[in-house]
Amino acid sequence: MKLILNYVSKALLAVAVIGCTTNVIAASSNLVLQQPNVSLKLANELIDATMAACHAEGKSAVVAVVDRGGNLIALQRDDSVGPHNTDAAVRKAFTALSTKTPSRTLANNARANPDSSNLNTINDLLLIGGGVPLKFGNDVIGAIAAGGAGGAMQDESCALKGIEKVMPKYK
Repeated sequence: MKLILNYVSKALLAVAVIGCTTNVIAASSNLVLQQPNVSLKLANELIDATMAACHAEGKSAVVAVVDRGGNLIALQRDDSVGPHNTDAAVRKAFTALSTKTPSRTLANNARANPDSSNLNTINDLLLIGGGVPLKFGNDVIGAIAAGGAGGAMQDESCALKGIEKVMPKYK
């Protein structure tokens, strides 16, 4: 009987320790975020589709993709695009990500609303169209931007066509 009680006591102690460990693991996992993000593969597919959309209209461009943290993931530039467009594409993508708004919409809103006109003083924001947030479900996982394709509307159109072609595969 004493031997059985000893085994039962050890078993209960083991269950208690395992239970406490499980609670610690569960509490710790709540501290670690798990968020969807743009992969290099997705960024490259988006860039290829966006460049193809621009080329189909006889336009050359530079296309940049940033992840949910605003980090540049991938960039591609046609030979004939001016060098200033590279920086512009990266900044337009960052603007779309940061504000969760297409950069052309943000630019139009800033021009129409005096309270927003000072947004152009924030270093990495660029209030020019061509940047579009990338959404996966309800999450903004990054952004894409085109530049040098002939103006804000053309840049945005190329980016939107690239998204339409690639993103439905990932939903």
